[in-house]
Amino acid sequence: MNDALIRVDGITKRYAAGRDGASTVFEDLHFAIEPGEFVCLIGHSGCGKTTILNILAGLEPATEGYVFVGGREIRGPSLDRAVIFQGHALMPWLTTVGNIAFAVASRWPKWTGSQVRSHCQEYIDLVNLSGAEKKRPAELSGGMKQRVGIARALAIQPKILLMDEPFSALDALTRGMLQEEVLRICAETRQTAFMITHDVDEAILLADKIILMTNGPGAKIAEIVVNTLPRTRTRHTLHKEPHYYPIRNHLVDFLVSRSRRFNEALPADYDPRHPPLVAPGRDEPPATSGSLRHDKSMVVNVKTLKEPSASLASSK
Repeated sequence: MNDALIRVDGITKRYAAGRDGASTVFEDLHFAIEPGEFVCLIGHSGCGKTTILNILAGLEPATEGYVFVGGREIRGPSLDRAVIFQGHALMPWLTTVGNIAFAVASRWPKWTGSQVRSHCQEYIDLVNLSGAEKKRPAELSGGMKQRVGIARALAIQPKILLMDEPFSALDALTRGMLQEEVLRICAETRQTAFMITHDVDEAILLADKIILMTNGPGAKIAEIVVNTLPRTRTRHTLHKEPHYYPIRNHLVDFLVSRSRRFNEALPADYDPRHPPLVAPGRDEPPATSGSLRHDKSMVVNVKTLKEPSASLASSK
């Protein structure tokens, strides 16, 4: 914890009293992110996921608590924290290189035009957009627009990359390709990242740790799941890893049932300052391939998850 790049210390978000009284979205959250770590946060709609990301970005304040980056308290937006939103948020009158150059010139205002262009090209190449430098957003596909957004964020060399469901609006094929691009880039650059997602398999593919939020209002961090799969994982080999199903079933079980019940009956030893750290599959013998099967009906997206289905119940 002492070496953490990001430290969240007891943040709470509460809105002023209205007709039904004050509303607490989440309360007393504590977690840390180490340098080079990729952390995903997952939970049902209404638990304050995007609000947490906005607080980390300095875009809105917490009602209580503090956030520290590199040992310094966040007091507003900073180029040390780059944000990739659900939409690409590109300026439509600028080209690919122009959109990236706008951010780069803000980061290094004394650089010459040649320096800016050379730096931009490095990140255009990194996200495999070579040849699209002079195209405007209207000439790019949805996936290419999001690649520009990723390149723009990485080009300012932030201490942490903050992502709010950046692939949710893309088709499945493009989403999968970009997930692997982000996985590759973060591995190559050792970029620290924090991402909001509704997709269980996306979290398992990308994250080193997965923060599980209980249902709101009054949401809490129930536990933090350590991803025990090797970092060399890909979306094509993910389901072949021996710990994949224990991790996935653990996440699905939480989202289907435990996230709803957690606040109603807090464990006696629960301490919000030290959320339980769990590693499904690591301390138990992995199931054999004969006892595991991939059921397409188990593909989970939290946005559409309501009640346990028969296939989910049978998978536990």
